[in-house]
Amino acid sequence: MIAELQCVVLDCPDPQRLAEFYRSVLGGTVDQPDRRWSVDADWATLHTPSGPVLAFQRAPDHRPPSWPDPARPQQFHLDFGVPDLDRAQEQVLAHGATVLDGGPADRGWRVYADPAGHPFCLVRHQAAAT
Repeated sequence: MIAELQCVVLDCPDPQRLAEFYRSVLGGTVDQPDRRWSVDADWATLHTPSGPVLAFQRAPDHRPPSWPDPARPQQFHLDFGVPDLDRAQEQVLAHGATVLDGGPADRGWRVYADPAGHPFCLVRHQAAAT
């Protein structure tokens, strides 16, 4: 092992707004004190309950991906497991997401854009068998 993952950083025009959007999706704490970095108008963080940290960095000339247009590819995206796709869709839309690909009703995933235009997926997860 060479390194440990500290966080995933998303470029965006408004770091605080995007941190709040992802807090509404994942829970957690925005701008929790952390000796690894400082937060300011150009940098916000989200410490999620499950452990990963997302960071949001101001990019004044941010051009969001144009999914699925290869001229401006997504470069990466986040997948979020949910028990109920319809309910989760209502919630992320209420917090500022937009639908990019709702797919057929029987498909187990859907594609959205966050308020800064980054694609992410909601993926139906199955309850563990007991």
